[in-house]
Amino acid sequence: MTAISTARILVSNDDGINAPGLEVLERIARQFSDDVWVVAPEEEQSGAGHSLTLSRILRLRQLGEKRWAVSGTPTDCVMMAINKIMKDHKPTLILSGVNRGGNMAEDVTYSGTVSVAMEGQLAGVPSIALSQCTRPNTKTCWDNAETHGPMVIKRLIETGWPANVLMNVNFPAIPAEEVKGVKVTEQGLRELTGTNIEERVDPRGFTYYWFGLGREVGVPGHETDLKAVRENYISVTPLHLDLTHHETRRTMLGKVDCEL
Repeated sequence: MTAISTARILVSNDDGINAPGLEVLERIARQFSDDVWVVAPEEEQSGAGHSLTLSRILRLRQLGEKRWAVSGTPTDCVMMAINKIMKDHKPTLILSGVNRGGNMAEDVTYSGTVSVAMEGQLAGVPSIALSQCTRPNTKTCWDNAETHGPMVIKRLIETGWPANVLMNVNFPAIPAEEVKGVKVTEQGLRELTGTNIEERVDPRGFTYYWFGLGREVGVPGHETDLKAVRENYISVTPLHLDLTHHETRRTMLGKVDCEL
C-alpha cells in the first residue's frame, strides 16, 4: 500500500450543500490542500444509498469557484464531479460528510455518505466517509470531528489502502476532549426490534407516515464499529464492494454448479 495524494480534494455529502457538517469537512480538507472542490446535493439526501438518477433530469448550480450544487443524489454528485465538472482535473482524494449521525453496521447500505466514497472507489479515487454520531435531544458534537478528523485522515493517507477499498470513519457522540483514541474495526451488526412506522394526519385530513427505527438491541461481536464508538473511540472501518460470501460459495462448489 502506498500513501494517498491530497493534491486535489473533492468534498461531498448526503446532508446537502448547506449542511453544517459540510462546512466542517471543508475546513478539514483545506488543511491538506489548497485545491478543494465541493459538489454536493442541492437538498438533503439522507438514506439515498447508492442510488443513481435515471428517470428525471439533473441540474447543476454553481455557487462559487470550485463549488457546485446538484439536484440529485450523492452518487450523482460524484459522477457529475468526476465526469463533467472536474473531468480535466480529476480529484486525487474524495472526502464525504461530515454526516450528522453515525453510519455503522448495516447503516452503510442505506448511507448516502458512504455511497459517495463507494462511487469514488469505483472511479479509482481513494475515498473516506466521515460521520459524527449523535444522541437524541443532544447538541451535535461537531468539535469532535473537526478536532480529530485531520489526525485520522493524515494517518490514513500516510498508510494508504488498496484501490478496491474505501474508509468509513465514525466519531462518537461526545465532546472532542472525551475521545479515548482511534480503533480500526470491522463492520458491526445490529438487531432491530422492528421498523417503527408512525401514522399521522395532515391539516387537510390526509394520512401520511414517518419511518423510524425500532429499539436497537446490541449483538456481540469482535472489534466492531458499534463497539468502538460505544466505548468512546473513533472507529475506522475498511469497506469494499465485493458482496460475495466466499465461504458459502466454496461449500456450493460441486453441489449446485453443473453442466447442462
